Amino acid sequence: MERQLQRLLDLLDSPGDDTVGTSVRLPVNLRDAAAVAAGMGLAASTTELTVRGLREALEAFAQRAVLDAHYAAHPKARPDLAEVALAAAEIDGNPLAGTPEVVRRAAAEVRDLKDDPTQDDVLLYAAGLAAAAA
Repeated sequence: MERQLQRLLDLLDSPGDDTVGTSVRLPVNLRDAAAVAAGMGLAASTTELTVRGLREALEAFAQRAVLDAHYAAHPKARPDLAEVALAAAEIDGNPLAGTPEVVRRAAAEVRDLKDDPTQDDVLLYAAGLAAAAA
């Protein structure tokens, strides 16, 4: 996997000036929406939108793969659920970011109530805890 990931990263980092014709089957609604967006001046063409979407998806896959490889090599670096929820709260400007103890408690309790909880589950539960305490 490491060699394939490096190849993916190298390809994404290369200038990409060469192009190739290809046939891509698009859902009709997306093709039509792309044409409308191009007509509105939001994109140069359907091709540009397709390339941009493909690049964004590939970059997201690559970032996830690099992060997973990092966590495999350094498992203690992986943030726990409470840390992820706190970071999400900070990014969103959620007032729960200022109450880390409530978020930590919510993370611990949600883990007991739900399989594979998300940071959103924790923040929702933390909001309930905060409201009940008010």
